[in-house]
Amino acid sequence: MLSLSDFVNIDTKHIWLQIETAEQEKAWQLSRHHSSKIAIYNAYLNRVCLSPLLTWFAESLQESTFFAEVFPNEENLPSILEIVNGTAIKVGATKIVLIPTETIDIEELCVPREWVDINTWAADYYISVQVNLDDDDTWIRVCGFATHRQLKNIGKYNESDRTYSLPIEQLTENFTLLFATLGLSWQAEVPPELTLSAAEAQNLLQILSDASVYFPRLHSDVSFAQWAGLISNEQWRKQLYNQRLGEEKNTVFTAPEYSPSSIEAINNVSVNSPLIQVNLSQWFQSLFAAGWQPIDEVLNLQLGGLAFEFRSSFPNRRTSVNGVKLIDLGIQLGGQSLALMLAVSQEKDEKIAIIVQVHPTGNEKYLPQNLKLMLLESGEVLQQIQSRSRDCYIQLNRFTGLTGTCFSLQLTLDNFSITEDFSI
Repeated sequence: MLSLSDFVNIDTKHIWLQIETAEQEKAWQLSRHHSSKIAIYNAYLNRVCLSPLLTWFAESLQESTFFAEVFPNEENLPSILEIVNGTAIKVGATKIVLIPTETIDIEELCVPREWVDINTWAADYYISVQVNLDDDDTWIRVCGFATHRQLKNIGKYNESDRTYSLPIEQLTENFTLLFATLGLSWQAEVPPELTLSAAEAQNLLQILSDASVYFPRLHSDVSFAQWAGLISNEQWRKQLYNQRLGEEKNTVFTAPEYSPSSIEAINNVSVNSPLIQVNLSQWFQSLFAAGWQPIDEVLNLQLGGLAFEFRSSFPNRRTSVNGVKLIDLGIQLGGQSLALMLAVSQEKDEKIAIIVQVHPTGNEKYLPQNLKLMLLESGEVLQQIQSRSRDCYIQLNRFTGLTGTCFSLQLTLDNFSITEDFSI
């Protein structure tokens, strides 16, 4: 396996920086206080990116009067990392947003809309950063940068996940140009944020503070204008963070006590859903248990044609309903979640027909290899399927049951498994 020194010798046009073990440990400690494993890992990924780049900027700016600092400040960082990818730094009057990704073959810079279309968040530059945390030789690669004007004028906007993207080949790789233009504004015009009343803000907080809503920024009942008006207010954003953290601590998830140097301590874990049973019959009345949502409302999964195909599993949509839950398999997926999807239909013989699929989420195209999905009844395995190296999704055979029937679905990857219990 190639080491950081090998990459530096092979690729001399990019900036390569080592991630020190002490910085990783510090990042883990600072990232523990979030509402879910997904938010924790997002915070960790951003912090291990931020620390070495702040050091790199400090070294690069030694001959100037500028210095780099976290924007707006460290106090505000947790409430930002709870809800969005990316961290901002400020060098003089110039604002720079760092966008980390663990993608191996980076094809584009993908910037959350918050960093582009909120006046107080918008930056002059956006830097694409590849982060490698797969082994002991941990490092980051600074791939290039784009300006705010580029993102607004030629970037592609994706409504499903509210991001602006630019192909990686359109980024500037020569950072001498960035340092030479510090102090100049590269921002396109952005309309002012929506002004919310206190009552409107409290209503949004009530909707979004449920920690089972893993991606509040993409909630289908909240427009981006409303979302931007809420989180651009520091007091409301911190209130959202505190409410999500408090609710999650009390009912669903407590941050684990581990660090990158002790990953083995959590490799043998079996988790039961915090809900005893999910009543599928209630789905026909649009009543979904915590953590479950109608699939049409979950735009952030980026499931494309496969999701459309799944929504069409039962042709009679009036007697069928589809639900989805994000399942976190922990460190095996590096904080990445899977989508557990159920299509449920009422049959003429009073039976309920069910189709179960598991999909990757976000930018992932394939499921992790050897992911096992099992259908259980009273502990007995009725069906099971295991993913191969390039499976886009896996699916159990269609099955049926009468009202009152109970069953379980179990997802297993390596030595980690999670079980969801259902009743019809």
